Amino acid sequence: MIKAVRVEVLGDFRIRVDFEDGVEGIADLSKFAGRGVFRIWDEPGSFEAVRIGTSGEIEWSDEVAVCSDALYLEITGESVDEVFPNAKGISLGA
Repeated sequence: MIKAVRVEVLGDFRIRVDFEDGVEGIADLSKFAGRGVFRIWDEPGSFEAVRIGTSGEIEWSDEVAVCSDALYLEITGESVDEVFPNAKGISLGA
């Protein structure tokens, strides 16, 4: 997992994220707004309450979080194989 080390709200459901390896960028999360668990953002000030969780994920509550790996892939435009080359062939047992 690539951990986020800093997160900043930019508005319009966008956040700027800095990662432990020095990569930084902007993620547009507007496609999630108002949908499913992300309805929490409908409450005034709730999107702005973003924080980094104990495992480096981006979270808004104990129930609402976004995996930092997914944000890293979106920000960099890289594929899973490029970011995690040793993950090929690993079974998750799911």
